[in-house]
Amino acid sequence: MPKKPNILLIAVDSLRADHMSGYGYPRLTTPHLDRFAQAGTLFENTFSPHIPTTSAYSSMLTGMDVFSTQVVALRHQGPLRPEVATLPEILRGAGYDTSCVGFSGNPASRGFDKYLDFPGWGSWNEGRSPKAQNLNEAALPELDRLASQEQPFFLFLRHMDPHAPYLPPAPFERMFYHGDECDPENTSMKPVMDFKPFRDFFASWMPPGITDKDYIIAQYDGAVAYMDSCIQAIFQALEARGILDETIIAFNSDHGETLYDHECWFDHHGLYEPTLHVPLILRYPGKVAAGRRMSGFNLHQDLAPTLLELAGIETDIPFDGKSLVPMMRGETPSHRSEFYITECTWMRKHGWRTPEWKLIVALEPDFHFKPPVELYNLVQDPLENNNVAADHPDVVALLQGSLEAWIAKRGGETGLPDPIYHQGDWHGNAGLGAFQSSQQAYDTLHIGDPKDAAKLQAESRK
Repeated sequence: MPKKPNILLIAVDSLRADHMSGYGYPRLTTPHLDRFAQAGTLFENTFSPHIPTTSAYSSMLTGMDVFSTQVVALRHQGPLRPEVATLPEILRGAGYDTSCVGFSGNPASRGFDKYLDFPGWGSWNEGRSPKAQNLNEAALPELDRLASQEQPFFLFLRHMDPHAPYLPPAPFERMFYHGDECDPENTSMKPVMDFKPFRDFFASWMPPGITDKDYIIAQYDGAVAYMDSCIQAIFQALEARGILDETIIAFNSDHGETLYDHECWFDHHGLYEPTLHVPLILRYPGKVAAGRRMSGFNLHQDLAPTLLELAGIETDIPFDGKSLVPMMRGETPSHRSEFYITECTWMRKHGWRTPEWKLIVALEPDFHFKPPVELYNLVQDPLENNNVAADHPDVVALLQGSLEAWIAKRGGETGLPDPIYHQGDWHGNAGLGAFQSSQQAYDTLHIGDPKDAAKLQAESRK
């Protein structure tokens, strides 16, 4: 009986697809991944429907949506539902040795044989932060160990570049910027530093006296390029071991990032396209065509069934997602045209996205003082700058109907409620309840130094 293929899942935290050169970004941020994609298939329209990290990885690693996982918030309380199997648990049952690098303790990461961590944060006082190289130093010896065994392996790498703080080391910190980041004539960073909930966090890792937003965006792009260069070492290790073509490799992101977009400064909240649209590249010679680009829509929950089908592993699990193999064969153009979206990080909202429209509905007032209902025409206004909810009440009603019908349908199928409606204390303030006003949210929510930021993610492990 032939050995099952190895599986390597490279998941990059906070990577927006449109800042990768392979997705059309004018800066050459991902030359190694671009070359990697030439040997595989790149998916142009992959979306993270459930923002942010915990809910996104829960879908990615189970093939299920938020109704099945019941995980919708960053600070999810308790474990993932025991009725839901995770990808490492399924693969362990199929004889795989499974290792996870950089994602221990999260509800979504249940079921690996081995967990390794690495320093994945940083601050201005600590200097430039080699997060991706820190991951390599943990991952490469583990890859050697896994590759030396008879049994197949599943290795999951969770990268923390380009997640904030954006502190790529030289030469990447100046690669895309050649101006004066502290030019007193530039005032583009004033609204960012005036935003009280985040300004202490920003001050902990941005240069003192920073005035130019383009410098910070260039730091993000530099972190993407740094991550790209470090991932090449992983590919090289597989090639040196002679197992590159025997390994299914998937590259994707849990969610994107808002930079200067929509006043959701340098973070990953908001249901706008920079946060929802993520990359997905698959490589497995013989089963995945080389040099292909697929335009069909797909979601995070489609990944697990795809990897299992590519590996030839059968299961009777009724996944919410669908394998992308038929799409890659040209048998189906797209898995879905419209879908339900949620976020529960700094704001609690949900919505409905179609190829033409996006509806965003707030479930309580948010700290950006945004309107309770937002509607964008994605064809005429792809940057989502013009809220046309007041101009198109008929479209709002139509999409609201689709949203509510989907909630009712999934509730009936699972026998479970939509978790977005019962995330008490989702904002980390015990007993406070839902915000009654945007001002209350603005005055309550706060993130301090990077240790506080790391703690926010760690709280989901309790």
